[in-house]
Amino acid sequence: MTPEQLRALLDEVAAGRTDPADAQRRLAWSPTEDIGVATIDHHRALRHGYPEVIFGEGKTPEQIAAIAECIAARGNGLLATRVAPAAAAQLSHLLPGIEYSELGRTAYLSPPDPLTRRTRGPILIITAGTSDLPVAEEAAVTAAAFGNPVTRLNDVGVAGLHRILAAREQLDRASVIIVVAGMEGALPSVVGGLVGVPVIAVPTSVGYGAAFGGIAALLGMLNSCAAGVTVVNIDNGFGAASAASRINVLPPE
Repeated sequence: MTPEQLRALLDEVAAGRTDPADAQRRLAWSPTEDIGVATIDHHRALRHGYPEVIFGEGKTPEQIAAIAECIAARGNGLLATRVAPAAAAQLSHLLPGIEYSELGRTAYLSPPDPLTRRTRGPILIITAGTSDLPVAEEAAVTAAAFGNPVTRLNDVGVAGLHRILAAREQLDRASVIIVVAGMEGALPSVVGGLVGVPVIAVPTSVGYGAAFGGIAALLGMLNSCAAGVTVVNIDNGFGAASAASRINVLPPE
């Protein structure tokens, strides 16, 4: 149950269209559900505004499908990250209409009533290079699933600084910016020095040997001299989008 569904139910009780006892039964309906391989938190949407998200890495296709079917049965949509092609095929068979991004390894099932949120504006997702696109795509799908408008700016790393400087209009329109970069991880500092909105930096595991699988970019971002830059874990596009959404989404009127 989402906050919007809860408010609608309470309005029905107040207007006399729904019996209070029936509303109580609906509210008490399995806040958690143990399906053996996982315990689903069905009331997470009441707290977060969106149902529990499935992290697919390390799970079998059968486990992912079982969890997805349980979440989708409540009618609030579904998002899964780090989904391998074999699991995506099983999800597509089980849940027609689910959208799979092979690039971002995400699977998204839109709810019957699309999620609409009051936001401060668009979340802009920037990549330093084309190799950073998989992480950026995970962030973009997540941010959109959470009800945010999303814009993108790709391949504008510091090796060609004029590219990010030429995109000032896009930077100015954004309410939150996610910067995805590998190698030395310098781009978030540049962006942070150009804008006055929150910047969330995502180090990627892109780079040669001394990049140490993203650790060099992570340390560079953590030592940013630009104010207002925060950093998530290596390759964590989902975490960046989740944080950006909490910043961007306004409370209901």
